[in-house]
Amino acid sequence: MKDERNYSLKAHNTFGIEARCSRYIEFEDDYEAVEVAKILRDSKLPYIIIGGGSNLLLTKDFEGIVVRSGVKGYCFEEDFSCERMTCGSGETWDDMVVASIRAGYYGMENLSLIPGDVGASAVQNIGAYGVEASMLICCVSMIEIPTGKTWMIGNDECEYGYRQSRFKKDWKNRFLITRVTYVLSTSFQPHLDYGNIRQELNRRGLVEPTAQQLRDVIIDIRNAKLPDPKVEGNAGSFFMNPIVTKARYEKLVAKFPELPHYRVDSRHVKIPAGWMIEQCGWKGKSLGRAGVHDKQALVLVNRGGATGAEIVALSDAIRNDVKEKFDIDIQPEVNII
Repeated sequence: MKDERNYSLKAHNTFGIEARCSRYIEFEDDYEAVEVAKILRDSKLPYIIIGGGSNLLLTKDFEGIVVRSGVKGYCFEEDFSCERMTCGSGETWDDMVVASIRAGYYGMENLSLIPGDVGASAVQNIGAYGVEASMLICCVSMIEIPTGKTWMIGNDECEYGYRQSRFKKDWKNRFLITRVTYVLSTSFQPHLDYGNIRQELNRRGLVEPTAQQLRDVIIDIRNAKLPDPKVEGNAGSFFMNPIVTKARYEKLVAKFPELPHYRVDSRHVKIPAGWMIEQCGWKGKSLGRAGVHDKQALVLVNRGGATGAEIVALSDAIRNDVKEKFDIDIQPEVNII
């Protein structure tokens, strides 16, 4: 178990912001997770649980304990009803996508290249190109911090929604996730009708792509519009795409005929926040050392030396303009500390 004091978190947030915490603990198995739970119970310090830091914005030093999972390993299991892949919560998410495809287990392809750890997939309900982690998650194994007891809960108990789960609400900081089990398939059934996936496949002459070919296309699409955090600090999509009623959408499209949308269900529509931000003139613009990516307005970037407070100020300015123009309040997806 890693346990350090006055620890720098710069390497643990993809915005590349320098901030420190009073204590940093990383557990590697269930036994250490139980021990960490006891440390948190006995300590008078506040604590937060992080993953790879790809959904984290630090605005100051954290006077408390930062906990991260270092649980590694994965395995596959088949029975008469389904195929499962169980992954340690400290595994890098995209490594597991690679491992699943190589083993002939499918379903994760559209979530290729999403940064972060496996544990975060269960907390954030990560999603991209028409697929969400909640569509794949079977169960989550974890240690309850207040009691030290081991839990295994099913998908239904997590109350998943768009970028939401109970881990972000009433279960926030209550559990240390150790493993996540996904239901996959040995039969490849691709999801192609979202964004420009099919268009790009057609351009490459791929009518019936393999899982690896679909992954390659997803990676190329993401790389074309998302900055590398090693070059320009960012947390990917900073804002969630708002979901509005169909009636609200019809009023908006009457005023903005080019307004894009994605159907959620018979009564709700998802509107791309990036499009609205771009319409407000923010794409490629900066506010001090924080800016909006020039290829994807949904992404806020650290131009170099930006503080968390500067990025929050940029976020607030963007939200105000979107509210004024579209009367929609877009919400940050990142966890602001």
